[in-house]
Amino acid sequence: QVRLVESGGGSVQVGGSLRLSCAASEYKYSSYCIGWFRQAPGKERERVASIDDSGNTMYADFVKGRFTISEDKRKNLLYLQMNNLKPEDTAVYYCAAENPLYRSGPPLCLTTDFSIWGQGTQVTVSS
Repeated sequence: QVRLVESGGGSVQVGGSLRLSCAASEYKYSSYCIGWFRQAPGKERERVASIDDSGNTMYADFVKGRFTISEDKRKNLLYLQMNNLKPEDTAVYYCAAENPLYRSGPPLCLTTDFSIWGQGTQVTVSS
């Protein structure tokens, strides 16, 4: 059974950096899309970044130029490097993945495709 476990969250000051990690056990597909979402208190969950098996990345406008998604395929790890953090980045960050068994054809990485979720890790940015 696929399991996603995030780590690396914490508290930082404005302008600081954090690197989140997601260990994706048993998520071993040749065709996939995996990414990061976040949810702040009282707000809807929003997509932050994603990457597919071809290395194609997608970033939300509010993190472009500050966050970088990457992966270590050999270790089945997903990362989110977050630089120049702002108070509005404060949220619980979730690792999420689509289940390739539910589709035919290449991954489209639509937000609605993400059906496997981690438990989340808190990121707090203070001024």
